[in-house]
Amino acid sequence: MPDPTPTPPPPPSAFGRLLERLGLFRGRRRRRLAATPLSDEQRRWVREQLPLWEKLSEPQRRGLEGLVQVFLDEVSFEGCGGLEMSDEIRTVIAARACLLVLGSGRLVPYPRLTVVLVYPSSWTVDDVGRDRQGLVHEGRSHRLGESHARGQVVLSWDDVEAGARIPHDGQDVVFHEFAHQLDQESPGSPGSPPLRRAADYAGWARTLDAGYEQLVERVEAGRRTFLDDYGATNPAEYFAVATEAFFEKPVPFRRRLPELFERLRDYYGFDPSDPDAVQDSTGAEQDGLEPHE
Repeated sequence: MPDPTPTPPPPPSAFGRLLERLGLFRGRRRRRLAATPLSDEQRRWVREQLPLWEKLSEPQRRGLEGLVQVFLDEVSFEGCGGLEMSDEIRTVIAARACLLVLGSGRLVPYPRLTVVLVYPSSWTVDDVGRDRQGLVHEGRSHRLGESHARGQVVLSWDDVEAGARIPHDGQDVVFHEFAHQLDQESPGSPGSPPLRRAADYAGWARTLDAGYEQLVERVEAGRRTFLDDYGATNPAEYFAVATEAFFEKPVPFRRRLPELFERLRDYYGFDPSDPDAVQDSTGAEQDGLEPHE
């Protein structure tokens, strides 16, 4: 007959106890930071560079400020190409990045991210790529931003600021690159970030795969598109481009691509489409939109 008294687990080693204490300390520090408001100056920077700020509720603003505080504490920033790093640059980029995870319930905005590199403007790199037919192309390309799975994001400050100056054009380099960061958290297919429920993956793949193929067809046919045609590059870029439009042009997005909008709304846990939040001021975008899915 087995002994009904369970054997207690062995006590943790000294190293294990140290790790446990460090983990508890880190958790307490994060919770304390998440409850700390931004300074008046930081809040002014965010208000000026994040158009959606004025439309957030007070609880949402407090949540965003807490995420920004944790982000600034755990992610380092480096100026490149002669850029002098400043608190304003750090705060503005952190706020724009954290908007993407405001509805996620996360305490740590981007767990794998370690550093953000910021250049004064776009930069040129030697590039080797493969097209949809499998042909390899070499050349030089201009970069506004990059995201790397190893925990690094690279941004052009000129283009970060442009995203705030023209808030409804569907182009924002911070939203774009940090959508890639979220996507890169998943070991699965590009354009398929980690979802809350396993049952959601089939619907996600169906909607985004169909939307991507539709965008490719329209671009190849030379037709105008609602989403930026760069999204036709590959599924990862499609997700990033769709994220830009979701946050920058939510009202026409919801009307033109309702199924995709719902997928992104469920994923981000946030709905920027309130009619009072973002006005549909992109009149030139109204022609040649993709049909409803």
